[in-house]
Amino acid sequence: MGFIGAIFFTTVISILLITWVKETWKGNVAIIGVLINVFLSSYLAIPAMTISFEQNYFGGHVFNEIPVRIDALSSWFILLMNFTVLTGILYGKRYMNHYKNQATNLSLHFASYVINHFAMIGIYCIQNSLAFLCIWELMAISAFLLIIFEHQKFATLKAGINYLIQSHVCMIFLTVGFIWVNSYTGSFDFKAISQYASTVSEEVNFLLFLCFFIAFAIKAGFVPFHTWLPYAHPAAPAHVSGMMSGVIIKLGIYGILRMLLLLKLDFLLVGYFILIVSIITGVYGVMLAIVQHNIKKLLAYHSIENIGIIGIGIGIGCIGLGIDNAYLAFSGFGGALLHTLNHSLFKSLLFYAAGTVYQATHTLDIEQLGGLIKKMPQTATMFLLAALAICGLPPFNGFISEFLIYSGLFNGISEGQLPSIFFLVPAVFGLVIIGGMAMLCFTKAFGIIFLGTERHPLPIGAGEAEFSKLFPKYLIAACILLIGILPQFVISIVAKPTSLLVGIIILPTQTFDLISTLQSVSLAVITFIVLCIIIIWIKKTISKPSLISSSPTWGCGYTVPSSKMQYTANSYVRSFRKLVGPLLMMRKKEGDITDVFPKTIHSVTHPYDKLESLLVDIPLIYIKRFIGRFRFLQNGNPQFYILYGMVFIFVVMAIPVISDIFYYVAKLLNQI
Repeated sequence: MGFIGAIFFTTVISILLITWVKETWKGNVAIIGVLINVFLSSYLAIPAMTISFEQNYFGGHVFNEIPVRIDALSSWFILLMNFTVLTGILYGKRYMNHYKNQATNLSLHFASYVINHFAMIGIYCIQNSLAFLCIWELMAISAFLLIIFEHQKFATLKAGINYLIQSHVCMIFLTVGFIWVNSYTGSFDFKAISQYASTVSEEVNFLLFLCFFIAFAIKAGFVPFHTWLPYAHPAAPAHVSGMMSGVIIKLGIYGILRMLLLLKLDFLLVGYFILIVSIITGVYGVMLAIVQHNIKKLLAYHSIENIGIIGIGIGIGCIGLGIDNAYLAFSGFGGALLHTLNHSLFKSLLFYAAGTVYQATHTLDIEQLGGLIKKMPQTATMFLLAALAICGLPPFNGFISEFLIYSGLFNGISEGQLPSIFFLVPAVFGLVIIGGMAMLCFTKAFGIIFLGTERHPLPIGAGEAEFSKLFPKYLIAACILLIGILPQFVISIVAKPTSLLVGIIILPTQTFDLISTLQSVSLAVITFIVLCIIIIWIKKTISKPSLISSSPTWGCGYTVPSSKMQYTANSYVRSFRKLVGPLLMMRKKEGDITDVFPKTIHSVTHPYDKLESLLVDIPLIYIKRFIGRFRFLQNGNPQFYILYGMVFIFVVMAIPVISDIFYYVAKLLNQI
């Protein structure tokens, strides 16, 4: 296909130019390359959102054999991915200026960014399992190179290797699933998955789906496959963190939805399974986010939380298909797809703001910050706006997608059957708990970082970022507000890929009532905000100027104001931490009071993921212990190493001979 070839050609030329041009131009070349690929891929994707439901994809081939298809589902993910990748490189170009005189690192970084964008486009387009695995591997390796930009730091390198290992565990499950289908059909085309699924039972389909689900759940960050994510996000540069959280983990969501389209499943069973996993993911993710002190790690756990919300939408969409409730199915899948977009917007904005704070203060530790709203008012405003959106408050975009999921849940409860109600009611409580804890987490994050006074001296010159860093943030903020204010516009767009999943052309009648309700809520909130602004303006206009006297706030007996009198991030959530203590693992270090007049002591708490300890750390201890028993093989003697090679060659040559012997013996026994 011409456009696919053009995207590949643009990627190759961009990589070569990034390597050759001067250091100051590398970021500009990456921007141009990404911009061209955004235009080309969007040109292919947009028509798929406008064609009729029956014509559900544009098709073609590359290398005359590999099918390339773009349907409404692919189109939706390509378009939202393009926006986040574009804002990421616009922000990242200026962000990486702080790493001057690292020409080799910058060349590899910007080249990897362009390659990663190309790989994600390929994942959404290619429907040949062998080519899909190749492009998936390209995506994983390029993301690994983006993560380890500061590879001289041990923690960064460790996080990158952790990500790479778990990405290849994901590859193992994908390979098993594709080989499973190919062994029966002899084809690598995705259509072969549907052909195979139609010839086997629903139980076999579910097992095959489970294999693919584990693979894509690792990429998406579903609990308990989430352990790579809280390390990779903080280790990567801010724009890479925003892209990883905004779009790379959404590759897992795309893969799950694609398999739902291809396999012949018992949707009720699949819906219950996904719903349970997603509720646990959402609650567990936000619970761990609350106790974090590293701002980027806090945001990483919120990515896990929002993957849980998206999964809840997918789960109730499947339940809607299972009980033949069109509105439940539409609101579930529609809410999941819309929240995929919304999360890519407000989470990338939060990571960009966190990156700006990091470069201004040289720390990500919330406990070290405070009072930044005075020095960085625009960044603080953008962070607050994204925080309100991620908490699901109107009139921002997070409210629209979460309300859509809530609406489907209440409809399913009121019209559903008894077994499904037992699953839908806990989903409502799960969403409520997630929303409440998200508000607790972001009041802590915004309050401790931006409000109050400095807890530690800030670097000289710490202040607001330049316009080139603020511009992509304003673009994202505008989209967040636009979706919140005009929900009917975005819901009409997301209806296309949703209809592909639900299998209907005409939207359920309840959808129009929902859009009207959302519009009314958004307008009411906007009216209230505008009214408050008008009242404040009138008050300032008509009130007489008066002499303002100021005096220090009463310091509770302390004569000298101190930043230590403020809440810390740890003390702010102390009650919550004690409430959920059995579910958390807190590592605390503090000094002892020994004298009558004690010296200064320090108390530091480090939260740790208990599931990671149980499912990763403890098994690794036993694996290392088992492998350690074979250390005698690595004895440093070259003669033994030659012997190992000879034994290996002998075994490889003997296996076919032994298998032939068994074959002829079995044949002889059958004749007897």
